Amino acid sequence: MDFAYSEEQRMLTDSLQRMMAEQWTYDRRRKRMAQGALDRQAWLELSELGVAGLLVSQDFGGFEQTPASMLAVHQVLGRGIVSEPVISSAVMAVMLLGQIQDNAVCAKWLSAHAEGAAVLAVAWQEDGERYSLEPLACQVQTDGAGYVLTGRKRYVWHGAGSDAMIVTARLDGQMALVVVATDAPGVSITDYPTFDQSRCADVTFDKVKLDASAVIATGQTAQSAFALAFDYALTALCAHACGAMGYLIESTTNYLKTRKQFGQPLINFQVLQHRVADMLIEQEMALSATFVAAAALSETDAALRSKRVSMVKTEVANAARMIGEQAVQLHGGMGVTDELEVGDYFKRLTYAGYLLGDNDFHLARAQSMATA
Repeated sequence: MDFAYSEEQRMLTDSLQRMMAEQWTYDRRRKRMAQGALDRQAWLELSELGVAGLLVSQDFGGFEQTPASMLAVHQVLGRGIVSEPVISSAVMAVMLLGQIQDNAVCAKWLSAHAEGAAVLAVAWQEDGERYSLEPLACQVQTDGAGYVLTGRKRYVWHGAGSDAMIVTARLDGQMALVVVATDAPGVSITDYPTFDQSRCADVTFDKVKLDASAVIATGQTAQSAFALAFDYALTALCAHACGAMGYLIESTTNYLKTRKQFGQPLINFQVLQHRVADMLIEQEMALSATFVAAAALSETDAALRSKRVSMVKTEVANAARMIGEQAVQLHGGMGVTDELEVGDYFKRLTYAGYLLGDNDFHLARAQSMATA
């Protein structure tokens, strides 16, 4: 895979960088977080630059870009620690729907998403199951010509801000993917902020009546589609974290250049230079690993793909935690206050280690794939 930017990719990333500098500044980002709800105008602005339709097929009005383009875009978004549902909706949900062929429901939502007119969420985690990719408690049963969905999902990333959810459930003993409108009768949502001031929700489905078209995939088709979408989302999250790490290293270095002690800038002290150098090495290793994950998305062997992506996630999570902690320490007492944005980046990088599975989960997943 060629990771040298094409002219089109350079134009897109340049446009996104300008948007980050203008629209995702410290004050504006904090204001959006304080709203406690999805900023639809911000989502539309991202969509106008092609973020929402990046992975959508051209048949549905998207750009049908490669994993390399996805990696480039999410590095830029990570520098601005964009909290909008780009990964959950424009990556994970879109990839799920895009794999289901000749389905009117998928086509409807993909077209709306490419236009920036829809936000999607993926509801897959359940009580007591931690990060299990297989649904157990959430059940969908036949009901005449349609279905009834019952159960509860936890930690649905940007669930309250979505227009529809793709829900994993059991149907006749098999995994099924079900599309449910967020405002459907019987759907109740409890929204709350996450550690990094993003949004999650617990969603209860109380005998939600669905028509026959709501179930878009079952069995092995559903499992394979979810696994690939999950790996895409993991790779995008790693790219996002690498972008955030890069910005945090730059801002920390600038702080050390301006802050003085004993009559000279802190950056002149060799021990601090070594710590910044360690941060740079960790970020470069994490970015290189993310390239491996992006390349693995084209792997025809699903087990090998998932193994590589999970191993990369652990590498990036470790680097993110180390860089975040070092940045806080190098800022001294100010690093633990709410006055500097270093805290926002530290929280995002720490939380990234738990999003879509922590290290224990991914090490176990990689091991299971190695013996599959």
